[in-house]
Amino acid sequence: MRGIKCVYYQTDAGRIPAKEFMYSLHIRTRQKIYEVIHLFQDHGKALPESHLKMIDDGIYELRCIGIEGKVRVLHFFIDQDKAVLTNGFIKKTQKTPKKEIKTAMTRRKIYLSRRKAK
Repeated sequence: MRGIKCVYYQTDAGRIPAKEFMYSLHIRTRQKIYEVIHLFQDHGKALPESHLKMIDDGIYELRCIGIEGKVRVLHFFIDQDKAVLTNGFIKKTQKTPKKEIKTAMTRRKIYLSRRKAK
């Protein structure tokens, strides 16, 4: 899979949580995660596990290490060539927090229901 288009999940209130998270990061860390996103857009699922990993039920994480620690941005795929970035966090434990995975899954469900309603 190549040529992935990344879009951001937007809440009903107009917030864009993944982008807000990235803007909260130190500028050098932000540059790193954007570099990973650009690599992802160019190479899709062919990225090595150091940058992309499936974590649960179609939810994937983009990964980098920044000043704040292990940065993760969760997303899901639609239409084989589109990824929806849902949320981000700094990983502080070995396992990805269930709360973050649940947030991504909930946003996927909302996104798909909105899409179906159009």
